[in-house]
Amino acid sequence: MATEIINDRLFYQSYEIIGGEKFMSPAPNLDHSDIIFKLAYTIGGYLIEHKSGYVYTDNADVHFSDGSLYKPDLCVVLKSNEKILAGRKAIYGAPDMVVEVLSYSTRKKDLTVKKDTYEAQGVREYWIIDPRAKSVSVYLLQDGKYFLDDTYILLNEEDLKLLDDEEKADVKHEVPVSILEGLNIPLEFIFSWGY
Repeated sequence: MATEIINDRLFYQSYEIIGGEKFMSPAPNLDHSDIIFKLAYTIGGYLIEHKSGYVYTDNADVHFSDGSLYKPDLCVVLKSNEKILAGRKAIYGAPDMVVEVLSYSTRKKDLTVKKDTYEAQGVREYWIIDPRAKSVSVYLLQDGKYFLDDTYILLNEEDLKLLDDEEKADVKHEVPVSILEGLNIPLEFIFSWGY
């Protein structure tokens, strides 16, 4: 990680290497941080209770075999895969799950090159969260390729009133974490500010 000295203070510069090119990572906005905190809290609680793995937020370096260096917004490494933790200094290999929260500056990379890298490197579950649309798209790896398992959307009361009874029955209010048996995270919790 690069460092910079400003006014006699040492700052660490956050960057990623994508396709051999270095990209600086801007600081996330508060909505973005709130979503990641809630997911880390919920998933981390599950992992601690079951003694089954680790959760890391955007300060963890993930090194892939193709030379890419990513800082996912959130990643999960199960105990069965902990060999990739490399002395607890960084992650060298594919986490079991990765979450990216879309922003104007990262949207295109998250939906294309990062998704392709996560797929090629064997990340089993990839969530793309769109805070503006209040949606979570879940991709699962099967036979080396991602398929869209589902897109979960938080609907407000006005949207729900427009649906007939059959459509209302199809509305999903929780997002299942496929790599963690029995863990479902309510959409309202993910997207409610300061919940």
